[in-house]
Amino acid sequence: MEHVKMSLKTAKTWSVRLITVLLFFISFYISHVFLQSYAGTSKARTPSRMACSTWTNSSKKWEALGFNVTRRAQLFLRLGDFLWKDSSSSSLPLPYGVKGSEFYLLKVLAIVANYGMPDSVESLPCRTCVVIGNGFGIKNSSLGATINKYDVVIRLNNAPVRGYERDVGSKTTMRFFYPESASDNPDFHNEPNTMMVLVPFKQQDLRWIKEILYDEKRMRRGFWKPPPQFWLGKASQIRILDPFFMQQTASRLLNLPMTSINQNPSHPTTGILAIYVAMNFCDVVHVAGFGYPENRDQRQPIHYYGGDTMRSMTASHHDLRRESEALRRLEHTGAILFLTRPS
Repeated sequence: MEHVKMSLKTAKTWSVRLITVLLFFISFYISHVFLQSYAGTSKARTPSRMACSTWTNSSKKWEALGFNVTRRAQLFLRLGDFLWKDSSSSSLPLPYGVKGSEFYLLKVLAIVANYGMPDSVESLPCRTCVVIGNGFGIKNSSLGATINKYDVVIRLNNAPVRGYERDVGSKTTMRFFYPESASDNPDFHNEPNTMMVLVPFKQQDLRWIKEILYDEKRMRRGFWKPPPQFWLGKASQIRILDPFFMQQTASRLLNLPMTSINQNPSHPTTGILAIYVAMNFCDVVHVAGFGYPENRDQRQPIHYYGGDTMRSMTASHHDLRRESEALRRLEHTGAILFLTRPS
């Protein structure tokens, strides 16, 4: 009898230990999933299909804000229909129209030949998108794994990915750029099928891509800094963003005066433009890496990479105050969700 009691006591002890171990592993797993979903920030969360029902319920509010609630926006210019939207002849030059740039545009679109999004994205019943800014605030965020889970990941200019995957992820669906912000070899920091979306701010931008594609003599005039003379991007991956979206971002979102485009112009940044484009194409729009330091310390780093500081923004043709206010409005209305707080 005493032996049986000892056996039962031993079995009970091992049962308690086993349950403790199991609870530990269950707790560890739940914590791991939680951390992956929230990625080290109180606002970050894994893209959820539940958000699509939220979109459906609030579509009237979005429609009142002037966004395309059908999610069928044609983002890129096409050879057969390349003029400014809703107009048979564009009345404005770039960046808000194509007047005077038709020749360059026709040459570029003739060789690019691709004008849409991949079918794998177009066919999604709910498109979850994240726009990754280049701001210092995303540094040490550990958001990389979360970012890679979105259907569409939009990046800006020449922001690096290699070496920063832990914070910014590795997936890139689209990269918005212009000649001065282009890297020589897009393959280095992008996936092979990444769409390279040219945002033309001026006629010289279209001329630059035409000269690259046709291997013509490069013209160096008209750029605020020399763009790459040899660009290794693939023609099949190039898209030309419709200037309609730049115009709408400037007029509707930022309320910039359209009459000033020829005199000391203030244009939207590539980042705020990408957010506006995403809101016209995606069902769920999350944002990370946006904002500039509030203290305006000229020595404060502004990117998660490199050594640029606030001093480099002194001569900027962007209205950062208006953009900050616009981002706050979009967050307040629920149009976007910040994964990292604006700096």
